[in-house]
Amino acid sequence: MFSVYFQGIALGMALILPLGPQNAFVMNQGVRRQYHLMTAGLCSLSDILLICAGVFGGSALLNQSPLLLNLVTWGGVAFLLWYGWGALRTALSGNIALDSASAVQQSRWRIIATMMAVTWLNPHVYLDTFVVLGSLGGQLPAAARYWFALGTISASVVWFFGLALLASWLSPLLRTRNAQRVINLLVGLVMWFIAFRLAQQGMMGFN
Repeated sequence: MFSVYFQGIALGMALILPLGPQNAFVMNQGVRRQYHLMTAGLCSLSDILLICAGVFGGSALLNQSPLLLNLVTWGGVAFLLWYGWGALRTALSGNIALDSASAVQQSRWRIIATMMAVTWLNPHVYLDTFVVLGSLGGQLPAAARYWFALGTISASVVWFFGLALLASWLSPLLRTRNAQRVINLLVGLVMWFIAFRLAQQGMMGFN
């Protein structure tokens, strides 16, 4: 069973490592040192729910409901465009505040809401967990599925907390105006690129 567990870890890392909305948001909160461990914990919890749903039978729901997938897709496109515009506007503005007073403006509940949107309005999350992990996990014997799911969950938890802690540790180097401008520019471009790809896939029906 340990081979199945490590297979789950390897596949989980392969799916989570590419820079996406979740990773960009966790990294940004880590650099700001603002509820970054809470953000990592909520991202991990969301992944646990999605992974379990996908591996233990939730993939059938997504495959049988193209309307649901379309709603999530275009809602995700709209959110990513809005979030990306905010990051790009910050990057291009000459007024990037670095003091702690400005950080307080982003409340805990706003961070939670943004994190939930970044996670649950991203159709790639459902494709990764329900389609990829669900199809592979569904082929395993019932006992092996638990080890496979545990492996992918372990990869998610280690990655998100590691990213948040690393970004927080590097925060003194990254909390300069030039570094913040580059980070916001990168986040904005990534969000818009993903929104563009999602829109393309939505028009083609994710074929």
